[in-house]
Amino acid sequence: MPQSATHARIVLTTAANREEADRIAHALVEEHLAACATIVPGVESVYQWQGRIESSSEFLLLLKTTEERVTALKARLHRLHSYEIPEFLVLTVESGSAAYLAWLKASTVEGQ
Repeated sequence: MPQSATHARIVLTTAANREEADRIAHALVEEHLAACATIVPGVESVYQWQGRIESSSEFLLLLKTTEERVTALKARLHRLHSYEIPEFLVLTVESGSAAYLAWLKASTVEGQ
C-alpha cells in the first residue's frame, strides 16, 4: 500500500559529462545526502544563457533524498559542480511504497 504525504524528495540536476555525474553521485550517496543517484545519459538541454540560446549534451541526475537533507545536499552540490549556476529543482514525492520510503530515510541519516 503506498504511503501518502511523504518526506521524500527528488532533486534534479544535470552534469556536463559522465565523469562529473559519477563524481557528484558518489559523493552525495557516500555522504548520506542522497539515498540513491540515478544517472540518465544522453539528454539534450536547450536553454538561454547570457542572452543566447545554447544547446548542450548533458547527464541528468535524479537524486533521491529527504526533506530534511535538501539544504545540505544543495550546499554540497554547489561545491561539487562545475557549472556557475547548476540546475537544482526539488520535487515532492506524493506517495510511495512504505518499504522504499523507510530505506530512503534510513540511507540519508547523517553520521552513519
